[in-house]
Amino acid sequence: MRIRIANTQGFWGDSTDAAARLVAQCPEVDYLTLDYLAEVSLSIMALQRDRDPQAGYARDFVEVLHNLVPHWRLGRKVKVVCNAGGLNPAGCAEACAAVLRGAGLAHLKIGVVSGDDVLPALRAEPANPLFANGEDYRALAEVADRLVTANAYIGAEGVARALAAGADLVITGRVADPSLTVGICVHEFGWALDDYPRLAAATVAGHVIECGTQCCGGIATNWLELQDPAGIGFPIVEIDETGDFIVTKPEGTGGRVNLETVKEQLVYEIGDPAHYLSPDCRVDFTTLSVEEVGLDRVRVTGARGARPTNTYKVSATYRDGYWAHGLLTVFGRDAVEKARRGGEIVLERLRRAGFEYARSNIECIGANACVPGVLDAPPLLETVLRISVADPRKEAVERFAKEIAPLVTSGPQGVTGYAAGRPSPRPMFSYWSCLIERDRVHVETRILDA
Repeated sequence: MRIRIANTQGFWGDSTDAAARLVAQCPEVDYLTLDYLAEVSLSIMALQRDRDPQAGYARDFVEVLHNLVPHWRLGRKVKVVCNAGGLNPAGCAEACAAVLRGAGLAHLKIGVVSGDDVLPALRAEPANPLFANGEDYRALAEVADRLVTANAYIGAEGVARALAAGADLVITGRVADPSLTVGICVHEFGWALDDYPRLAAATVAGHVIECGTQCCGGIATNWLELQDPAGIGFPIVEIDETGDFIVTKPEGTGGRVNLETVKEQLVYEIGDPAHYLSPDCRVDFTTLSVEEVGLDRVRVTGARGARPTNTYKVSATYRDGYWAHGLLTVFGRDAVEKARRGGEIVLERLRRAGFEYARSNIECIGANACVPGVLDAPPLLETVLRISVADPRKEAVERFAKEIAPLVTSGPQGVTGYAAGRPSPRPMFSYWSCLIERDRVHVETRILDA
């Protein structure tokens, strides 16, 4: 037995018509996974929920669902598993149910997976050492009164349970990216949740496709050599009950699936390749075998798995004041030097006005702003000056916003690009990563009839 799982969303903001397009290109696909939740996604959802308590999910997914309606009306049986629920899986499910009812598809069932919200636990124990920041080890007590969200990266069990209950569409909160694929496999093949070798294989499959077109040549080293990058295909894994799988893409689409593109995705964001940690198992990538078995077909075998850790990773956000940045273009001789001095002038004027900022940054885009100090910047005749500040005081950031435009006449010659006006201060939510004991997280699954 072999099933076909495609991924048509690598992040919130990816193509909203990709799901419908892939089903049209490959009608025999069994499942679509869609991944919306980077860490920054939850911060954006926190901002939206702050303005509207009914928000907090990826509203783009409702548009994706609209685009799939014609295929379901034609009788296609493709099922969808996504983490578009974000901070509000129930709200996302209700919005999707309204779409299906309006389309005459009320027979479709929606599975809702929740339980990843651990905010009450973190607020209750700010001194818990597991809740310390995973990067700089600060105690949670420093930000506990400003916490807005806290979500554990839960695994495949809730997805498998929803599918077993007959769900055609599964909407989750913060389920780990590869676990969307693992949950499908657990359901389809009847794997036990402690069958770690097979769970590891499915985790690798989910990892390969979780970023959408990346494993089909997106951001590949040799991206310039891709054929038809405008029509790049989204990935499909053909996986069997052993966990071995083939990576491919719809025939006739752009990009490529070969050893290079698959291997580059395999090592993307995995940390220690011998101990890749997921909620479902630990995976050893060093034993993988990767081989091309046809045009745009790469077989991956040999994953090894072990029992997962006793903790879940937690992605939390907290209120961290306000931020803004201003942009100006500087043209002419010594453009970079003039731009940097212009940025320093802005901050110095603000200091003289009594405003010191918690954080500030001056960048000259085009002059190694992305990787400062790594390469020598060649002489440039133009650069974009970006000045950024962040501070707990909104009034301080508002004052900064008024100080950019004066450079037009009091800064260096060659200033342009100021037509957009003053930047607006924005609330800032910062990221907090920590751990929580697995037995304190209770995954819930329910079925909602459309």
